[in-house]
Amino acid sequence: MSTTQTSGPIANRLQRIKDGQDPQMIAQLRSGYVILGKYQPDPIVGACMLIPDPVVPALNDIDHDTRAAFLTDFALVGDAILNVTKCERINYLILCNQVPELHAHAIPRFASEDPEKRLQGPFEAYDFGSSRVADAEGQDRELFEALRDEITRLTA
Repeated sequence: MSTTQTSGPIANRLQRIKDGQDPQMIAQLRSGYVILGKYQPDPIVGACMLIPDPVVPALNDIDHDTRAAFLTDFALVGDAILNVTKCERINYLILCNQVPELHAHAIPRFASEDPEKRLQGPFEAYDFGSSRVADAEGQDRELFEALRDEITRLTA
């Protein structure tokens, strides 16, 4: 199993988090950091990411205990999103195709979404790249604080 760290956009984001330069960082967990997703499509606001520390190429590149911690933390992020947003379910995605560095997306899905879009994956249903950018210090402040508080509660 490789433990080679990477140096792409996810690793760069991790460095900004560690430097205290990422206002979207919600919480530090055992395996890494929870951030508010960069893009928040209106129908599914509350999307978050888990970035491991250290960043590696893929889930299969970490040992069993580290992998278990990452996946447990990922589910905890989903629990927090469920509790805060009152969504119907969470889509959990670990893709690593376009960005070959381990990171995980936890995306809320709501009963109020268009029925056809609800049957699709979030990245197929919504154009994330043209969605509004998350703003933890402005429009998304209440959401950000509620997620932070819920993660704190769940890890206490």
